[in-house]
Amino acid sequence: MVGRFDERFIEEIKGRLRPSDVIGKTVKLRKQGREYVGLSPFNKEKTPSFFVNDEKGQFFDFSSGKTGDIITFLQETERLSFAEAVEKLAAEAGLALPAADPRGAEVEKKRQGLADWLELAAQWFEAELKRPVGRDARAYLEKRGLPEKEWARFRLGFSPSGRTALKDYLVTKGARPAELVEAGLLIAPEDGGAPYDRFRDRIIFPILDARGRVVSFGGRAMDPNARAKYLNGPETVVFHKGNNLYGLSEARKILAAAPTGDEPPLVVVEGYMDVIACQRAGIPSVAPMGTALTEEQMEVLWRHHPEPTLCFDGDRAGRQAAGRAIDRALPLLKPGKSFKFALVEGGKDPDDVLREQGPAALKSQLEKTTPFAEALFVRERDLEPLDTPERRTALKVRLRKLAATIADPDLAQAYKEDLLGRFEQLWPTQQPVYTVGAAGRELSRHRWAKKGALAGASPETKQAAQDLKASPRPLAAALAVAALHDPSLIDNSIELVGARGFGDERLDAIAQALVQIRYETDEAEFDGVVRRLRSRGVSQELIAKLERDARRAGVSAPFLDATAARDRVRALWSQAFELLMKLEALERAVASAVGDMARDPSAAAALINLKAERDHLRKLVNSDWAGEAHDKPVLPH
Repeated sequence: MVGRFDERFIEEIKGRLRPSDVIGKTVKLRKQGREYVGLSPFNKEKTPSFFVNDEKGQFFDFSSGKTGDIITFLQETERLSFAEAVEKLAAEAGLALPAADPRGAEVEKKRQGLADWLELAAQWFEAELKRPVGRDARAYLEKRGLPEKEWARFRLGFSPSGRTALKDYLVTKGARPAELVEAGLLIAPEDGGAPYDRFRDRIIFPILDARGRVVSFGGRAMDPNARAKYLNGPETVVFHKGNNLYGLSEARKILAAAPTGDEPPLVVVEGYMDVIACQRAGIPSVAPMGTALTEEQMEVLWRHHPEPTLCFDGDRAGRQAAGRAIDRALPLLKPGKSFKFALVEGGKDPDDVLREQGPAALKSQLEKTTPFAEALFVRERDLEPLDTPERRTALKVRLRKLAATIADPDLAQAYKEDLLGRFEQLWPTQQPVYTVGAAGRELSRHRWAKKGALAGASPETKQAAQDLKASPRPLAAALAVAALHDPSLIDNSIELVGARGFGDERLDAIAQALVQIRYETDEAEFDGVVRRLRSRGVSQELIAKLERDARRAGVSAPFLDATAARDRVRALWSQAFELLMKLEALERAVASAVGDMARDPSAAAALINLKAERDHLRKLVNSDWAGEAHDKPVLPH
């Protein structure tokens, strides 16, 4: 007897095994962009139509329409049960199976029994919708623009008004009323009376888990005077509202079928009909079950999409739901894991837009999104009028505190800078110019380059600024050159490189091109990388100049040593990259503090401390930070 495999154990297996490795043992795969392609294992074919995407953790076979994860693949190709497939993959991943115990086996047996009754109930509800008793429900669905041909896809059903109609049917199939109460299908009166049907005179929406198994139901009342318009099943051994999302199994199919490079958004909406509307339009969509989005549901969403779109109604309740989602998500945000917000126009919901304007209009509206940081700032800005210094200061304090709640320190710092930058833009003022030393080195590189801060400066200061504007930092150039020769150096920092480049805006084009190359190919030869860069508009002259700028780094860039061991090169490169990221953040913080001091002289002490920390890091970046002299040859041209 195999103990029950919980979701955490399943995810651990998937986290250790790449689908392309598992499936590649059966199907001959070749890399094609960000996916792997091969001949279908389910049908005979000459042209490959079988795709494996490691990022999505899915395979998709166009010839048969089959899709799924590595567990599904073994079930389909080797005719294994779910438990057998999990056992085999666990062994391959080097994971010990959860210990089997009599109590756990008994619980699993009970879960399976309840699941069987839930499935049978779903089939009965579907049949009732098509019978004479479901006439009004059918008319309602047609009126809502949901034709009969779509009902089976979403397994829609109907529960008659009889007090024990479902109970009577399932009892004839061998069910015990107590089991049906445990499954959430019946209600047991507190006075000890006979259990009766929970769902009566309602359109039924089956709630499925991620693998498409019925775990509960939602019901929409046909009676306009019903006490509850929508009714969800209760918490049970099988169903936990805070962990499940309505529509997830269908949304996963849509995501898996999306072509490479054209991944659709994963949209979170408020109601069953909105989910159905989005999915009919080809938009993967889910909804929480009448509760605020939980932390567990957010983690589920991020397993399927790096930046889901939250679409709430524009009314007061919708704004409150969005606010609760912001507060719950903020501490959980990580690099590459966030949310966007979308608002359907005209006070409508997605179901209204689909019926009135069609799929194209719905897609267009859901593509107009607001980044998380902007949504957070707007919420705080609009809490109260900002007509006094006290209220403006209160807003600034709130923004700092909110940024500090983010667990990831780098992201917390980035949010602080972003939110305070938005704050400054509410009351733009002319900032004073601060210079350092006879050569007039800039307080903020961006202020010299973008704010016209050179007015009235000495010729030496202007020349120093022009030199900086013409060339990147030597160490930043050296980082980029090393990555050109070995693009795999950026793999552990690829999200940061994509978002912040190499710590110098003049290198952004090269950084973005390298990130795209790493996503598309395993190209490692310098000449091949250069060809790909040139195809993206990065000229040979720019690359040659970059090589010259890198040599100015001298002993500060030991990772350019052509004789060094590869592991050491990778470690030194990562160390230098981290230093530059810290320096970039400090320079932005100093620039922000200068603005603070212009309005509040008491901020001078903070500015002095920030400048001291920045100057120390500048010296470290420009010194032999690896602690050794280098007279070894640099990477070959």
